[in-house]
Amino acid sequence: MKSILVVFIFLSSIISISQTNNEVIYLWENGAPGFETLKNEPEEVKDYWVKNVHNPSLTVFKPEHPNGTAVVICPGGGHNKLVITSEGYRAAKYLNSLGIMAFVLKYRLPREENSPYDLDIHLRQDGLRAMRAVRANAEKYGIDPSKIGMLGFSAGGEVVAEVMYKENGANENSSDKIEQTDAKPNFQILVYPGPLGVPEIFPEDLPPAFMVVANDDGCCSSPVVKILNGYRKMNASVEMHLYSQGGHAFNMGTRSELKSLNTWPDRLKDWLQIEGFISN
Repeated sequence: MKSILVVFIFLSSIISISQTNNEVIYLWENGAPGFETLKNEPEEVKDYWVKNVHNPSLTVFKPEHPNGTAVVICPGGGHNKLVITSEGYRAAKYLNSLGIMAFVLKYRLPREENSPYDLDIHLRQDGLRAMRAVRANAEKYGIDPSKIGMLGFSAGGEVVAEVMYKENGANENSSDKIEQTDAKPNFQILVYPGPLGVPEIFPEDLPPAFMVVANDDGCCSSPVVKILNGYRKMNASVEMHLYSQGGHAFNMGTRSELKSLNTWPDRLKDWLQIEGFISN
């Protein structure tokens, strides 16, 4: 009981910190295009999740010793909620420990009850805008614009796919400076990503990818294998860790009793070093 209480206090403190002390960047100054009237609707926050997101935003987590690399984190939640604590804030803190600037994306939720959003439109819109906003502000945050990646958990991996495999260049015809910025990620990290957005034919200019999933994950082991094969066909750099057990939603490894999953973030650290996104 005592350990459960400690965990609860720890998670609550993360949520509190993120809401009171961390800088928040709203993706659009006047609210999401076409939905500006919903801009001021309050989000619903409970336990480990957030719902009712109408004003998409990035919560900034700054490392003590930044190294110029940045990651946009897309939490999962089946597009009806965001698992913001364990797949957002906790991931950001881990990346911070490696010197990486982290931006936790609160994107809109098309599968939430009575949602006005479209799965095929607004995930991509929020993901593109998040990447552009970070790259457009690279100088402000001391970020190398050639070292900005995306990390997606479960449904968040589908947000990454919407950005990664479709047109993501600068919108040069826009009068909006952020829209004039390239949205292409320089690398992707996928943790049990969902199947939406994974193409049948992969583009040639694929950036390095790191993926982790459990083989007994009925939802999301197949997409990882499909991405692996797509990368291999294009001779692109990819690393995959397929664990025999673990199911879905093991987060940063802390939810599992399996030691192999407890330490999967160490494999990510190794990969980031090999690819030159963090120093040895």
